[in-house]
Amino acid sequence: MDDKARALAALRDTFAQWKNLTTRLREPEAVAPLAGRLSVKDVVAHLRAWQMVSIARLEAAQTGREPVLPGWVAGGAPDAASDEETDAFNARIYETYRAQPWPEARRAWRDGFMRLIALAEATPAEALADRTRYPWLNGYALIDVLWGTVNHHREHLEELS
Repeated sequence: MDDKARALAALRDTFAQWKNLTTRLREPEAVAPLAGRLSVKDVVAHLRAWQMVSIARLEAAQTGREPVLPGWVAGGAPDAASDEETDAFNARIYETYRAQPWPEARRAWRDGFMRLIALAEATPAEALADRTRYPWLNGYALIDVLWGTVNHHREHLEELS
């Protein structure tokens, strides 16, 4: 199995795990605060917000332009962010999406994840692997974006388990 196939398999597996978790939750369970202050809904909205960065990058790669990042980034550089800057990004995400109803948050996450997978499937393996092709990735390859999505979802899934 090549790198693209491995990343796609990991994305699909991660999607299935999260879909299984989110499908069985009713709104009261999804919005109840967990250890700390975040709910499953807050975590799903958080993952969706970061997913939007990944989608913007994959779309930019396909269209040959710079990525159009979501508004919560506010001119920052998510990849080069310090822990303090990442905390500020995450606080903006929380404030932006905290009032979003559970069904809407879940649907946006699900649709976004499916879009991400479709974009990854449509991107040639050599374009995913090339670390010099997209200067706006600062030495990273698009495949790193895919693995970042997988690892971010796995990290939060472990926290919820």
